[in-house]
Amino acid sequence: MPQLDFSTFPNQIFWLVVTLLAIWLILDKVALPRIAAVLAERQGTLTNDLAAAEDLKRQAAEAEKAYDKALADARAEAHRIADETRAEIQAGLAEATARADEQIAAKAAESEARIAEIQASAAQSVEEVARDVTAEIVAAVAPGKTVDANAINAAITARMRGQA
Repeated sequence: MPQLDFSTFPNQIFWLVVTLLAIWLILDKVALPRIAAVLAERQGTLTNDLAAAEDLKRQAAEAEKAYDKALADARAEAHRIADETRAEIQAGLAEATARADEQIAAKAAESEARIAEIQASAAQSVEEVARDVTAEIVAAVAPGKTVDANAINAAITARMRGQA
């Protein structure tokens, strides 16, 4: 076995050293710098991504605060508009109620005046009918006797006024 032959050891050691030096030089000058560059690039990308994520998180928090403020402002504005509208409706309703009350009062006064006219007219008609009926009754009860119209009028008027 040539590996165990001591006469070839120096030669094998020489080539071992040359091969290890070649591998070391290739790794040192080519492979390891590329690996280091990739690792550095990855670290830089991670750092940049983390910074960008933190910035986006901050922007999202600011946007959320702005959204909440806008929402609160919109709610306040909606409440204000609703209150104003309620007040306008209440004022309009109060005005309409007042107008309706005035119209009802005017119609009630007009109706009362008409009722008073009708009552007066009816009372006058009743008085006339009472005079005529009384005159006919007196003429029928006492035929041939003259009917005194003034006495009948006085009696009917007193009775109608509640004095008799």
